[in-house]
Amino acid sequence: MKKTVLNSIHKGLGAKMVNFYEFEMPLYYDSISNEHRKVRLDCGLFDISHMGEFFVFGKNSFELLQKICSNDISKLSVGKAQYNYLPNFEGGIIDDLIVYQIEIDKYMLIVNASNIEKDFNWINEINKKFKSELLNLSDEYCLFALQGPKSVSVLKNLSKVKLDSMDNYNIKVINLAGLKDIFISSTGYTGAGGFEILVKNSEAKFLWNKLLEVGESIKIKPIGLAARDSLRIEMGYCLYGNEIDENRCPYEAGLAWITKPDTKFINYNGLLLQKKSQKHKLIGFKLNEKGIPRSGFKIFNKNYIEIGYVTSGTFSTYLSKGIGLGYIDFYQSQKEIFIEARGKKIPATICKLPFVKKEY
Repeated sequence: MKKTVLNSIHKGLGAKMVNFYEFEMPLYYDSISNEHRKVRLDCGLFDISHMGEFFVFGKNSFELLQKICSNDISKLSVGKAQYNYLPNFEGGIIDDLIVYQIEIDKYMLIVNASNIEKDFNWINEINKKFKSELLNLSDEYCLFALQGPKSVSVLKNLSKVKLDSMDNYNIKVINLAGLKDIFISSTGYTGAGGFEILVKNSEAKFLWNKLLEVGESIKIKPIGLAARDSLRIEMGYCLYGNEIDENRCPYEAGLAWITKPDTKFINYNGLLLQKKSQKHKLIGFKLNEKGIPRSGFKIFNKNYIEIGYVTSGTFSTYLSKGIGLGYIDFYQSQKEIFIEARGKKIPATICKLPFVKKEY
């Protein structure tokens, strides 16, 4: 099993460690609800060093990314970031990712831990035509997520750069806590605002401890992956392997907003055809009675006819009720549904996403 640079620190903090896509990662330190609430209301620090980092640069780097990415890379500029997915030739999704433009003709891609090798091989294969420079530096960096409305108050004591005026989905290279050339982006997976920080392995322990030390005044806490999952469900964010995968049509997953066929990315014609013949749609729902929906639970309409299944579910600390995401038949229009849990059909209501308003 792989371990991040901070593995011993997590264990020293009493974290419950689990195997997460072949990485030993902290699931929680205190309780999931306490950690969830800390991020939503104050500030928490995640180790997400299991994520992958690729760098694409040089000749034809823009052309390569425009071909493999679903969004319009021409809308990027130096210092900007953009959410994307990698379409395959069958109408599905290889992975979802964030593309950052670091310099002219230099980009960084943050990909999911479960897909690092697959993604790199895929991009390499397409790159045979474009001949850009492509590096997988996932093993050389640690990635932290400092999330929550009080994140800026932690960082202002460590950098002269005014990060409170940094627009959402931007990236800077700054000096932080005396360390040079730290990548810091106004991105995250919680909807609570905050930053993601990329640091070299050799400097990771120092920066992690420094962030916790400086954040003591607001009682910053380390946060595990369980709260990261419940926070992203509240926002209705897709998780690879749950809401999206290599067989899922992006339009069914609600990803039309990052699907730009005019750029003529891989299989754009095929996706346009799929758009006209969607079979399912992703929904969010709230339980009307006590319970917690889980992945795989069946969804029924008011006539108790099976119409779909749950992809992700949790107990929302913010709403004090069970919430979830799932796929139902595309032409189902009723809002009242039932979630089958252990033989019982629990009434639920389809609702608009996100469940919780974003805060930046």
